[in-house]
Amino acid sequence: MEQNQALAASSRHELEERLRPGNLDVHELGRYLDGLAPDARLRAVQTLTGAQQARLHEAAKGARKRTLDDLVPSSCGALEEVVHEGKNSLPAFTHFAKVFCRPKSEAAEVWGYNRASALVQTVVGPGYFVAYEGPGDEVLIDYTRLPKGKALGWPEVVSNEARLSRFVYSGMIDALRGISAHVSVGRAIRNGKVQDNWFVLCRQEHGFARS
Repeated sequence: MEQNQALAASSRHELEERLRPGNLDVHELGRYLDGLAPDARLRAVQTLTGAQQARLHEAAKGARKRTLDDLVPSSCGALEEVVHEGKNSLPAFTHFAKVFCRPKSEAAEVWGYNRASALVQTVVGPGYFVAYEGPGDEVLIDYTRLPKGKALGWPEVVSNEARLSRFVYSGMIDALRGISAHVSVGRAIRNGKVQDNWFVLCRQEHGFARS
């Protein structure tokens, strides 16, 4: 327990140093993050504040192309889920996960939803989306499109105009940029207008569970 806390504190300090204004090198940061053990990488990413997420998203512009293979590795089968643990810049309900899978078709897209607490998913909805590569270096997570299927065990696909989803996901597209092979940073765009809402994602390796 004490050793884990010490490692977490060390990773947090290292990450803070690398994110200081004037000291941020996205390529070097990516190499650092990919060099961490999965649990240490996740803990480090989940320490990022909203201000740091915003700074990181701006710095990541054009630094590294984000692809669908980064979200769901090509080694994964159709409808096999890949979990990206996340933290957003909102004042509450900051921890969540975006869960992705490849469709059975050869379409250039992946499907997914937002995994949160049972309360949030019941009241708000699962927030299903279709993700695809944008015209630049970003992957776009598009809540205006619903997947035509889902992985085993996923919740029912619900319209993002239903329940309270219309206040959270309606008209929303997230612009996702690459930091490392495992880590991405995104910013919300609602009805074509950029929002001051950011988030980071950390792709989990197969067989790795949060501690």
